[in-house]
Order: sequence, then structure tokens, then C-alpha cells
Amino acid sequence: MVKSEGFTKLVPSILVFIFYAISFYLLSQVLKTIPLGIAYAIWSGIGIILTACIGFFVFRQSLDLPAVIGIVMIIDGVIVMNVFSKSVGH
Repeated sequence: MVKSEGFTKLVPSILVFIFYAISFYLLSQVLKTIPLGIAYAIWSGIGIILTACIGFFVFRQSLDLPAVIGIVMIIDGVIVMNVFSKSVGH
């Protein structure tokens, strides 16, 4: 099993901070058109899904059925908010 090495390697550590900066910048741009609660819910859901995928593919962590169901529910929630919510600001 591959394990995280934390911030012990310089290049990956710098990349993390660069991607966090880009992520927060993009979130600030989205907040110009979408309310904070909706934008943060979508942003958090995407982060959870990407983290689970990285854990599965990179670190070879298994996902059991309840985890997969939970991820599908997060995706469904983001879809419902974007398609049906009047708060999203379409």
C-alpha cells in the first residue's frame, strides 16, 4: 500500500499550495454568480469525490458498498442543486 509522505517532499508540497491557491481563486469567481452555501456545497462534494478517487487509484484504498453509495448520493445532490434549485442563480 502506498502511503502519504505528508509535506516531506518539496515539489509535491509546492504543487499542493499552488493548487489550493487556484482552487480558492476559482471559488471566489464562482461566488460572483452562485450563493455561498450552494457554491461551498458543490465545492465540498467535488473535493470529497476527488479525494475518494485519489485514495482508490493512487493509494489503493478500497471503497465498500456504503462508501460508493455515499459518493453517488453526493453526485446526485450536486445534480439536484444545479438542475432544480432556484438558489443557484441560473
